[in-house]
Amino acid sequence: MKPIRLGMVGGGQGAFIGPVHRIAARLDGHYQIVAGALSSDPARAAASAAEIGIAPDRAYADWAQMARAEAARPDGIEAVAIVTPNHLHAGPIRAFLEAGIHVICDKPLTATVAEAEALAQVRPARSARFLLTHTYSGYPMVRRARAIVASGALGQVRRVHAEYLQDWLTDPTDNKQAAWRVDPAQAGGGAVGDIGTHAFHLSGFVTGLAPQALSARLHSFVPGRPVDDDATVQLRLEGRAFATLWASQIAVGRENDLSIAVYGTKAGLEWRHSDPETLLFTPFGAPTQRLRRAGPGPCAEAAETRLPPGHPEGYLEAFGTLYTDFAALLRGGSSPDLPGLSDGLAGVRFVAAAARSSQAEGAWLPLDPA
Repeated sequence: MKPIRLGMVGGGQGAFIGPVHRIAARLDGHYQIVAGALSSDPARAAASAAEIGIAPDRAYADWAQMARAEAARPDGIEAVAIVTPNHLHAGPIRAFLEAGIHVICDKPLTATVAEAEALAQVRPARSARFLLTHTYSGYPMVRRARAIVASGALGQVRRVHAEYLQDWLTDPTDNKQAAWRVDPAQAGGGAVGDIGTHAFHLSGFVTGLAPQALSARLHSFVPGRPVDDDATVQLRLEGRAFATLWASQIAVGRENDLSIAVYGTKAGLEWRHSDPETLLFTPFGAPTQRLRRAGPGPCAEAAETRLPPGHPEGYLEAFGTLYTDFAALLRGGSSPDLPGLSDGLAGVRFVAAAARSSQAEGAWLPLDPA
């Protein structure tokens, strides 16, 4: 099949997540990047486009112009990746969906609940689809954990514990990646929005249980920092289950440490990002089983992988899996349960409710369903 013609908004020179998306898009050969509004600065936009082989006439300094021009071209882009800071997501998402162009967007969906709720009402032209890149749902053993829970092998889920711990904001910092993330106007939230949303989505993705209420404590440990850099959230889930989430960017010694554990009436399981090819499964009263990708276990593995066992796949491959699954969906095939607009709305509501709860000394607040 011909590659899907892909555009990109944001992700120019000096960006982190833009190059990650471009690698993911190229990994399985399903996309070709042909247009971009990679920066709001015209000179940087043109230079960034030239670096990755975009023709000068399809290098834009304005995403709105790009949406109009590409929708009018017979060879215009079929999908666009939006990799800007959070406060710049809503406008491009709406413009491209209304132009009938599929959208792939980095998380979180938006910086505010109002923007997210408005996007949920958008009527895409030509049945345009939307993908939110919650990367960790693309890991094979995370999908296997989800299948194990769905099979009933854990029994009734009682407790979930998810952590996402980093240390890169332990001190004040003014580098480009930190600058917008600690600005509430651009990020919409601190650690709870930047990485807490990953732990939140992961707990729901693996268990299939919807959150009903939360109690949160957000802290800014670095003096003068206007957003939280550490967050602890308790969640009451459907089915009388509870979850605890801890997201921190000041946990010294933790580089990018994401993990989840689920405990049921029959068994428990654990997955950790630092060893993504392994899932620990423990039936009550029996020894722990160390399940490896494509190895034996209580249910079949739920994801295709590119490499044989013993050749680990990681972050970039998980990102690529989301892009590949989305390509299959756009071509009319079946795909796993990919994160979409409803997941994005749920995540933004989670961030806002956590902030309100913390301001009310950890009061329990209901979570609106997405």
